Order: sequence, then structure tokens, then C-alpha cells
Amino acid sequence: MPAACFVVRATVPDPTKREAFDSWYSREHLPDALKSFGAAKAWRYWSASDSSQHVAMYQFPDKAALDRATEGPEMKRLVADFNRDWPDVTRTREVLVLAEELVA
Repeated sequence: MPAACFVVRATVPDPTKREAFDSWYSREHLPDALKSFGAAKAWRYWSASDSSQHVAMYQFPDKAALDRATEGPEMKRLVADFNRDWPDVTRTREVLVLAEELVA
């Protein structure tokens, strides 16, 4: 079964809040989500094209593991925590399934 990724894109429109958001995500949310999901790996980016865009990715061994993680009670708690701490930050979520991988 191919690897799967759960992608969360967040828009942080207020530039004065980005540093606090970055710190919170790094110290609290990313480690909590990684552990709660049981993901194999997590990483995050700020867009170089649009500084309001933050992207976090969580890697799973397959889609079934991703589905178990995102359909369980921990997902609801993580969303509630995010909404409590960052009510003005909108998010979209996407599921990606590996189609091909090349290594040089």
C-alpha cells in the first residue's frame, strides 16, 4: 500500500500574529498532532509566494492509517484546540496518496 499524507493549509491573514502562530504550532500543535495521529512523520512550511499561507503535512504508511487517525476522537480534539487558540485562522484539509516516487 502506498504512503499517504494529510495536509492542512492555514491562512494567517494578520502579519502581526504570524510569529505567535509559528511558535504555537512548533511547540504545541505539531508535536501533539504527530503523537495523537500516530503519524510516521510531520513537517510544515510557510509559503514563500504568500506569507499568510502555512502548510503542515503528516505522513502515514497508508490511507487506512490516515483514515483511522483523522476519523477518530483525537482529530476532533485537535480541531477544537486549534479553533480555541486561533479562531481567525481558516484551514483546508487534503488527503494525498502516493502515486509514484523517484529517488536520484
